[in-house]
Amino acid sequence: MALLPILRFPDPRLKKVAAAVNKIDDGIRRLAADMAETMYEAPGIGLAATQVDVHRRVVVIDVSEEKNALQVFINPEIVEEAGLAIGEEGCLSVPGIYDKVERSEQVTVRYLDLDGKAQTLKADGLLAVCIQHEIDHLNGKVFVDHLSTLKQGRIRNKLAKQARVTA
Repeated sequence: MALLPILRFPDPRLKKVAAAVNKIDDGIRRLAADMAETMYEAPGIGLAATQVDVHRRVVVIDVSEEKNALQVFINPEIVEEAGLAIGEEGCLSVPGIYDKVERSEQVTVRYLDLDGKAQTLKADGLLAVCIQHEIDHLNGKVFVDHLSTLKQGRIRNKLAKQARVTA
């Protein structure tokens, strides 16, 4: 396994729409394992392949306190949504920035597991938010895109300043 570099907003590669995975092979399994290791190390609770500059529809999530409940979603698709919730979100591609985002409270997601078996999962709470957040990445969106233009500009400026300080 290997740690992968995480793209940082506003990197234009984060805007790329990920392609479907046509075949689940050792390469996809290795990608998922590397993504999981990268997510845990960061530390985070979710990571989309887009964030590590691999534009395939693969997501890893672990919302457990113990970090021992890894879920891998290949070609995830939300097929049902219910309710509305506003919660604070952050992102490994937008380090140190948190803001309120409106999402569906519950989602039903259809996806393939690492064995290529079709799965359906009903999720609510943090898992539902995380699934929506990561699928946004696969569709070329970052949580910042849900914010006002003014807030987006402030975030860009803050991240640019952070980059100058650490350079």
